[in-house]
Amino acid sequence: MRWGIGLLRRWLLRGGVAVIVLILGWVLAYGFVPVPTTAHILGESRRLGGVDHDWVPIEDVSIHLQRAVVAAEDANFCLHWGFDMVAIRDAIADGGTRGASTISQQTVKNTFLWHGRSWLRKALEAMITPVMELVWSKRRVLEVYLNVAEFGEGVFGAEAAARHHFGVTAADLTGRQAALLAAVLPNPRERDPSAPSGFVDRRANAITDGAATIAADGRDGCFAN
Repeated sequence: MRWGIGLLRRWLLRGGVAVIVLILGWVLAYGFVPVPTTAHILGESRRLGGVDHDWVPIEDVSIHLQRAVVAAEDANFCLHWGFDMVAIRDAIADGGTRGASTISQQTVKNTFLWHGRSWLRKALEAMITPVMELVWSKRRVLEVYLNVAEFGEGVFGAEAAARHHFGVTAADLTGRQAALLAAVLPNPRERDPSAPSGFVDRRANAITDGAATIAADGRDGCFAN
């Protein structure tokens, strides 16, 4: 019996080490190569019969959109190591009624994991996020985020979003168009940047102001040229 328990422990240990090595290799690889697809994109492709998704390097994404998504989702993106502790404390103080997920955490969820609420996903997200932050540059984190984020039903990434909603490339997005795209990110299936509701319009205006602020105070320094 003792021999059997010892063998089981060794196999579990080896399995755990193998999983860690696999995840580390996956994170390292995606630090350099374009992300071809994700679990969420694959799931939506099966559900919808296809999706619109084109990878572009960050150099081909308007700086307006880069600043807009940071202003909208994680204004302190350049200042934290994957988790915004100030935002987390504020969220706890508010009784958990608002989110505190950073762009880094969202990138991990969108790229390596799956959507939906579960303790397992949150635990894996918490484990992978600091690893990704350690081996990727902030600019790379934002590049991947912009290429896998959902900007409408079946529309993934900045290039597909720019073409679908405004008929332009991601590089040619104006400040207003970028703010409208960023305004739909929390709920892209119910918000339309090309036909914005009053709420989306007001949110886009606030994002425009926020983008100007982070440009002025240098909080875009980790990604802006």
